[in-house]
Amino acid sequence: MKRIMMILSVLVIMYSTSVFAENGATLYKLKCAACHGKTGDGKMGPVIRGRTDIVDIVIKGGLKKSPHAKPVAGVTEEQAKKIAAFLK
Repeated sequence: MKRIMMILSVLVIMYSTSVFAENGATLYKLKCAACHGKTGDGKMGPVIRGRTDIVDIVIKGGLKKSPHAKPVAGVTEEQAKKIAAFLK
């Protein structure tokens, strides 16, 4: 019985984490905030709040001399749109 409860607990945690990770603010916090600050106002990375090209940069890369010369790993286009909406 304890084993079943443990497995169910793990499944609930895994499911709830993936559901909450689809929120733009949570995705931003997980993938972007370390460099761009809590609200996109810059930290060691530049200010990105209000930019209109966030989705393209995240999905396609292309910024010269930056970590974003390549696409951001592990972020889908839909997730990038949610991050961009959070930063508006």
